Amino acid sequence: MTADPRSDEELIAAARQGDRAAVTALLSRHEQQIYRFGLRMCRHPEDAKEVLQETLLAMARSLPEFRAQSSVATWLYTIARSFCIKQRRLRQGEPAAHAPLEAAADVAAASASPEEAAASQEVDRAVEGAIAELAPEYREVLVLRDAEGLTAPEVAEVLGISVDAVKSRLHRARLAVRARVAPLYAAAAGATAAGAPGAAAASPPSPGCPDVAALLSRHLEGDITADVCATMEGHLAGCARCRAVCDSLRDVLARCRRAGDDGVPPAVQQRVRVALQDFLRPR
Repeated sequence: MTADPRSDEELIAAARQGDRAAVTALLSRHEQQIYRFGLRMCRHPEDAKEVLQETLLAMARSLPEFRAQSSVATWLYTIARSFCIKQRRLRQGEPAAHAPLEAAADVAAASASPEEAAASQEVDRAVEGAIAELAPEYREVLVLRDAEGLTAPEVAEVLGISVDAVKSRLHRARLAVRARVAPLYAAAAGATAAGAPGAAAASPPSPGCPDVAALLSRHLEGDITADVCATMEGHLAGCARCRAVCDSLRDVLARCRRAGDDGVPPAVQQRVRVALQDFLRPR
């Protein structure tokens, strides 16, 4: 099916005029990101299906009231988060399920050797496992900011907290995930020459080393001054260990962004389509 070329705003305007095709096109455009968010937050594929269906139906119901004071993405994630919280409460007391993302596995280059590809997939799984182990308030800021690409103010709007609180949680979440997977970078470097980046990342910091992972996280949010940035860059130029720490954090965040891009499973898509068609059917 050819994607509808109209913008979100144009689709919303048409939907308000009774254009059911516009409603379907709008929901189809955003279903992947909502399913991915639900899967990462709930960690149960069945819950992610419920979150997707309930979010899209709630969106369809509330289109007449949407006044574009927020972006469509922010609006959708706010709705989806409420259903994630509902599903999580329904499962309270159950063992945590760390089901891997169906789409997450292979981010290795096509030219990578089988050994390199296997090592990369192992890191992917470790990153997903580390995200799953975060407390929900840290997981959701990491997913929204680093996986879904919302700005810090947009994340704050979705969660109903301050931008400063978003950044504080985000830095802690990033560092926790990187620390969890750091041994894998070191293990991968074990087969290479001594002093390779992964090996350096595992070595203890020298007394003069700053907390470069925390500084990099703050730098990504525009929260360090130019002078601090210049000092950090000067240190990295001469410290292999700290360069490796920064490289590993950048790699972790890149894996967060790349995971989950295979789309909504066809069976889930069909289930949502049926529910949506039933909702849109004239009464």
